Amino acid sequence: MPYAFYFDSSSCSGCKACQVACKDKHNLPLGVLWRRVYEVAGGEWQPQGEAWLSMVFAYNLSIACNHCEKPICVEVCPTTAMHQRPDGIVLVDADKCVGCKYCAWACPYGAPQFDEAAGRMTKCTFCADNLAEGEPPSCVAACPMRALDFGERADLETRHGPLKPVYPLPEAALTRPSLALTPHREATRAAAESAAIGNWEEVRPTSHRPISSRNSDKVNKKNSP
Repeated sequence: MPYAFYFDSSSCSGCKACQVACKDKHNLPLGVLWRRVYEVAGGEWQPQGEAWLSMVFAYNLSIACNHCEKPICVEVCPTTAMHQRPDGIVLVDADKCVGCKYCAWACPYGAPQFDEAAGRMTKCTFCADNLAEGEPPSCVAACPMRALDFGERADLETRHGPLKPVYPLPEAALTRPSLALTPHREATRAAAESAAIGNWEEVRPTSHRPISSRNSDKVNKKNSP
């Protein structure tokens, strides 16, 4: 049965322990983040009589490779370096990768990232070595709020339902990501109003910009076509 991640955005404090644990375990170079914590914020102060009322909102999204059911990175890879195991985990064969970056351009989640020193693509492995030892992925183990979890995709979807649209994630139908998610209570506002990723320079992959830094780059998404 394919593995999947679960993330509870309503419980995430934005501490980034998951991001740090991933980077430490895999000894990732500067500029490469397999798991990224996006800081989403929006809203404004509004006048109310002689006072001002805060309508500001913010939440975090911890996102890594979603090991999609229909991984477009595998489809576009010209050397078959990007491949999917029977358990759904998507990996890169370093001996086959030529560093063409097609996978990075195609992935809507920014998961494949280029290692300049090695000259090849890298990505989240779901800590397959940990799973083989009966241990959880390092990001899951590091989360102090237990906002991150993992399990069999069918079980997570039964408990939490299908992936809900949450800014700035793309439509799930594109690749069928193996991700269950409990949205933050303000996620509906981010979809309807102006919202932005506040830490874009931190989470932006060095070789690609797959997730929009603003809500359709419009001041108010209600006015978008």
